[in-house]
Amino acid sequence: MPDDSLRVRIDTSKPHSARFWNYFVGGKDNYEVDREIGDQIKSIFPGLVDVAVTSRRFLGRAVRYLAVEQGVRQFLDVGTGLPTADNTHEVAQRVAPDSRIVYVDNDPIVLAHANALLTSTPEGRTAYLDADLYDPEAVLEAAAGTLDLSRPVGLMILNTLGHVADYEQARELVRRLMAGLPAGSHLVISDSTATSEGMIAASEAYNASGAVPYYVRPVAEIAGFFDGLELVEPGVVRVPQWRAEPADVAEGVDAYCGVGRKP
Repeated sequence: MPDDSLRVRIDTSKPHSARFWNYFVGGKDNYEVDREIGDQIKSIFPGLVDVAVTSRRFLGRAVRYLAVEQGVRQFLDVGTGLPTADNTHEVAQRVAPDSRIVYVDNDPIVLAHANALLTSTPEGRTAYLDADLYDPEAVLEAAAGTLDLSRPVGLMILNTLGHVADYEQARELVRRLMAGLPAGSHLVISDSTATSEGMIAASEAYNASGAVPYYVRPVAEIAGFFDGLELVEPGVVRVPQWRAEPADVAEGVDAYCGVGRKP
């Protein structure tokens, strides 16, 4: 249970992005206010549920690609969100038990559930940082307590950058995080996109709910986060299309993703 210092930071009177997303992927860590806006948005744009589910599946494919095909053993997951099934550490340590994972969030809801994340194989390590995306250097400094930043890292920023209203600021935050990681590190990004009227309407309804706003962007702006990196095939694509597996059949999902390697 959350301690008193966390409890006073948790506002259950307004929808919350982590709880809202948790509801969409079938989790139980949400409140009535989150379910109400979730149901409202589903009535406006049912496809947002597909965005949530396929984004989670992309996470698994990307982590397995990095661990199995690239030999990455360290992951920095910024904007963790609430734990559900197949979190980054579970996927990574399933295929590479010696993997080390650092989760980063500054959200009291997520912090209250950190114990659910702080599990690890004996060979690996999992840590949680109460830190802020808007201070990349502090994130990297704290992550260095668990990760060896002289060795490649998989930087995961999934469904998080939409909370940064200014696009150039979002690009700069990504650039500063990648600047602190060595060659051979990878950037993994997915975000909802302004690729249909339904998604744009859903975003507007969510932002009007009193929750911390989330801004959907054009696909070209998602691609811009990978400037200076070597894009892994198939490039920046809809989330079900990135190295798709047989179960990845959703069409027209309004979310794009990519993986880029730092040369």
